[in-house]
Amino acid sequence: MFSFTVAAVVFGVVFLAELPDKTALAGLMLGTRYRASYVFAGVAAAFAVHVALAIAAGSVLSLLPHRLVQAVVGVLFLAGAAVLLFKKDEDEEEVKKPADQSFWKVSGAGFTMILVAEFGDLTQIMTANLAARYDDPVSVGVGAVLALWAVAGLGILGGRTLMKYVPLKLITKVAAAVMVLLAGFSLYEAIVG
Repeated sequence: MFSFTVAAVVFGVVFLAELPDKTALAGLMLGTRYRASYVFAGVAAAFAVHVALAIAAGSVLSLLPHRLVQAVVGVLFLAGAAVLLFKKDEDEEEVKKPADQSFWKVSGAGFTMILVAEFGDLTQIMTANLAARYDDPVSVGVGAVLALWAVAGLGILGGRTLMKYVPLKLITKVAAAVMVLLAGFSLYEAIVG
């Protein structure tokens, strides 16, 4: 059964965690070079694959004892918050420019870049954790995909404008705070049962 509440929580957590990531910058860079709709098609497909893999991993975690999973999820959320707060800014990675501007070349470049860059990324791990926590793969998947697509769209169409009004450090701190809260809930469930 689909839960709008779970999807909304997942959307918020994943959106905030992904916003300061290099993906938004990569989307911005590709969006300035190529047709935005072509870039978004490739990036959106890569994120759908990314979330499907995370949901599968989270579903496997949900087969383990509930208290153990909640303890692991809580620790991983704390680790994710620490990564957000203490990671150093990374330089933008150079992306090879496709020889032509065809849909398949541009969307393929976006797909490949995001699939490789995001594999094992913090948001993929968070999505797996959320899938294990809520044991609701459809709601978690919808929330995560929509959040990643929203960040990609913002990056492609107007990331620079957003960054002018909302400091990246503030976004990172809010995402880390949400992750600490989720860690607290998970650890509480692990202890109390």
